[in-house]
Amino acid sequence: MTVLDDFDLSGSVAVVTGGTRGIGRAISEAFAAAGADVVPTARTEAAVDDAVEAVRDRGASSLACPTDVTDEASVEALFDRVDDELGGADVVVNNAGINPDGALGPPEAVDPEAFDATVDANLGGAFLCARTAARTLVEDGGTVINIASVGGIVGLPRQHPYVASKHGLVGLTKSMALDWAPDVRVNAIAPGYVSTELTEELEADEDLRRSVLDRTPQRRFADPEEIAGPAVFLASDAASFVTGECLTVDGGWTAR
Repeated sequence: MTVLDDFDLSGSVAVVTGGTRGIGRAISEAFAAAGADVVPTARTEAAVDDAVEAVRDRGASSLACPTDVTDEASVEALFDRVDDELGGADVVVNNAGINPDGALGPPEAVDPEAFDATVDANLGGAFLCARTAARTLVEDGGTVINIASVGGIVGLPRQHPYVASKHGLVGLTKSMALDWAPDVRVNAIAPGYVSTELTEELEADEDLRRSVLDRTPQRRFADPEEIAGPAVFLASDAASFVTGECLTVDGGWTAR
């Protein structure tokens, strides 16, 4: 037995919400490569089918179950299928999230409906998925990983609903870790700026891109795979004494 063996996820079943693109897709494929069976899910059937095929290509068992994390019946159906077909979830990654245009701008310009939708998806969806999965996690042991943001640690201008939801997610991580210890470990990852479809417009704006790079000691955006590695760590026995923590993966952005 070596330290590297602790990173092996063989025999685990992982559910990754928002697991069909960007950070979630990278986590899904990394978990499959580490030996886990993986259920990447999102609302769109075609996207789910594509992600399921990708993890199966890496040798993982999977199932296609499009899911709206804000809908209790949809979440129940997801975990019912995972229980019935794969034996229950051992790892739940809450990565699904939104930051719609109506939620951007100074406080007085934020659409109240967009505020509610953002908090419902980013925070409420994570709570609903974790609570539903707890029926097997608490009984059998497991781990929850919430994908937060540097916006869950510091303030970001013109992103008030998103920042509120991600601060709430970091707090939820800590409180769930207390209630579910020692059976379930609950941690968060707070990525900095990552090159995904969601940041394409930001990276295309030279002034905005430069402002991010000037603040980031690593002088670049992260690749999604650089968030997947820490997720494998937190899901594995290598992190067996880690719970209630928020691991910041931001290239030093919050060090200033």
